[in-house]
Amino acid sequence: MTATQVKKAIVTGITGQDGSYLAELLLSKGYEVHGLIRRSSTFNTDRIDHIYQDPHTPNARLFLHYSDLTDGSRLVTLLDEIQPDEVYNLGAQSHVRVSFDEPEYTGDVTGLGTVRLLEAIRALGLDTRFYQASSSEMFGATPPPQNEETPFYPRSPYGVAKVYSYWITRNYREAYGIFATNGILFNHESPRRGDTFVTRKITRAVARIAAGVQSELYMGNLDSVRDWGYAPEYVEAMWRMLQHDSPEDFVVATNTAYTVKDFLQLSFEHVGLDWEKYVKFDERYLRPTEVDSLIGDPSKAKDLLGWEPRVLTPRLAAIMVDADIKALELEGSRYVDVVESS
Repeated sequence: MTATQVKKAIVTGITGQDGSYLAELLLSKGYEVHGLIRRSSTFNTDRIDHIYQDPHTPNARLFLHYSDLTDGSRLVTLLDEIQPDEVYNLGAQSHVRVSFDEPEYTGDVTGLGTVRLLEAIRALGLDTRFYQASSSEMFGATPPPQNEETPFYPRSPYGVAKVYSYWITRNYREAYGIFATNGILFNHESPRRGDTFVTRKITRAVARIAAGVQSELYMGNLDSVRDWGYAPEYVEAMWRMLQHDSPEDFVVATNTAYTVKDFLQLSFEHVGLDWEKYVKFDERYLRPTEVDSLIGDPSKAKDLLGWEPRVLTPRLAAIMVDADIKALELEGSRYVDVVESS
């Protein structure tokens, strides 16, 4: 590639938390970014609206394409058309609790979607680098701390599907010489996390309770231990993996441990409230099989990629609560504007 050529990247799941941050990062580095989005009757591009570029705009570098990880022929067509230098597979049915309700769909998208992408790369003979978004949920019941050598013991259909994706990625790397790497990311959150994920559910409720528009928060298991990091930092690790000299697998984590109860306490204390006065138990939020403790050892990423986390759980909770308070205030001001103008 000459100095004047622009690198092209494909990002599946570009409208999700990680996809939006990764798109920002790649655009800041001068990439031409192609995002794959599913066709629906409503738009689901809120997280990337601020970086959207009309394809008719001169020198536009962000392009969106309708596609689906369940449609292998469409993936072949798009990869052949775009000829990407890098492919980041972040698309998935990624909610662990929902995977128990939709195990077949989760396996099709989260598991088989990966092999459809890899097979498209192989069949086309593309000289591209492939990133697979693997997950700490693959470790499941295996005791912490977990690293690249830790055995997998998934405890959900989501975790099982991610294990399949991990091994098929390694298989295509070893069988066909594809530059394919797994990023085994532990929990990573941000203000862009979906409302149904536990951290965002908490911080959004804290903002609403502090504002007096919500009085209770219903939760499930509070004793699960997690290693929470900051999503914008984790997408930097993804990019570094594909710049490494050789395709390898990396754990990305903070090597710190906090319970869900800890996250509740940190979030409520940030606005001067006692969480125990507002939180109630609802067994519907329990999983059929629980993952007790996930704590990652990112030593390899530090040594080979020069990557280290900076934002740890206490600061993360504060960032997310502040963002949800700001979002609620903005929502309220918009409502006032509508009422006053009607």
